[in-house]
Amino acid sequence: FQPLMPDLHYYYIVELSFYWSLMFSQFIDVKRKDFGIMFTHHVLAVTLITFSYITNLTRVGTLILCLHDSADIVLEAAKMANYCKCQKLSDLLFLTFAIVFIVSRLGIYPLWILNTTLFELYEALGNFPALWVLNVLLMVLQILHCLWSYLIIKTAYKAISKGKVAKDARSDVESSSDEEETVPRSKAPHSTVATNGTSGANGTNGYLTGGTCSEEH
Repeated sequence: FQPLMPDLHYYYIVELSFYWSLMFSQFIDVKRKDFGIMFTHHVLAVTLITFSYITNLTRVGTLILCLHDSADIVLEAAKMANYCKCQKLSDLLFLTFAIVFIVSRLGIYPLWILNTTLFELYEALGNFPALWVLNVLLMVLQILHCLWSYLIIKTAYKAISKGKVAKDARSDVESSSDEEETVPRSKAPHSTVATNGTSGANGTNGYLTGGTCSEEH
């Protein structure tokens, strides 16, 4: 009984298109340790968005999308700062992302969203098949949140103990800025080709590698 407003309709279309694109682009992006988790999340996101739209549970769907976007914005800003060699800004943004992620996905999501779908929605509308499907998908999403939180806390702990974000805990492929600085410029091969993260020693998602190259494999 929730009317679908035009702005919510277009918001759903944009988000659905975004997660469909991530599902395919992941295969040509940098290979990370959480590849399986990421792919599962993308499939789950597409299923949840489609399912909530079809069943007209758009209010809870919109809240979940906004909750996820709030942390993703800070994460992308931290990545851009890292690519621009602004290490202090990147570290600050990453720690901000860690706080926003944990508060939103381990605090607000289970205590507000899951509490509503598991208990309040059942009391208001009773039992129906779509409710069980929705709750199972949302619980799987919460499990992924817990796995990611472990990786984020692990990286944040290294950042606090060492004074900077040393390396993405999810990956052994993409090199970080502090590793690049340890290689003398005169000994490092110069690359003139922008790689997509699947070839070269430290190709970073189409980012021009520049004059330094990590020796770590």
